[in-house]
Amino acid sequence: MEPEIVTLKLPKPMLAALRRIAAGDDVTVGQVIRDAISRDIARREKAKTPVRADERLVAPLRALLADDFAYATDWADLITRLRRKGYALAEAGGGLILQDHASGQRLCKGSELGHGYAQLLRKFDAPFPGHTHQWLLDRVRARA
Repeated sequence: MEPEIVTLKLPKPMLAALRRIAAGDDVTVGQVIRDAISRDIARREKAKTPVRADERLVAPLRALLADDFAYATDWADLITRLRRKGYALAEAGGGLILQDHASGQRLCKGSELGHGYAQLLRKFDAPFPGHTHQWLLDRVRARA
């Protein structure tokens, strides 16, 4: 692949920093820039695309479960309320997902229902039972 010439305007301090880096690595400033661009492209291409549930599924669930989330007094109460309707919460990364209780099929994120994990942590002042990110409660408390 034949490289093309590109002209950049850089602030003097940035160019000076690039020159120091290039000298330290024994390469050209152009090589430092090409390497940085290559790393950024690779990072962006590897980035996960958000898994979003279909709003046509989420809207009815949001309406069906609104009272359960609003009136639950603690995690056990919320879990019981959801189970009665055939749903369950499960850990997913740093948050929660709603799933079908019988099959375990993921339906949507808790935040898509309008009830993100941080909000529920504040409401119940306790982490979700068995959640591996127990430290998130301390973070939520610190922001309150």
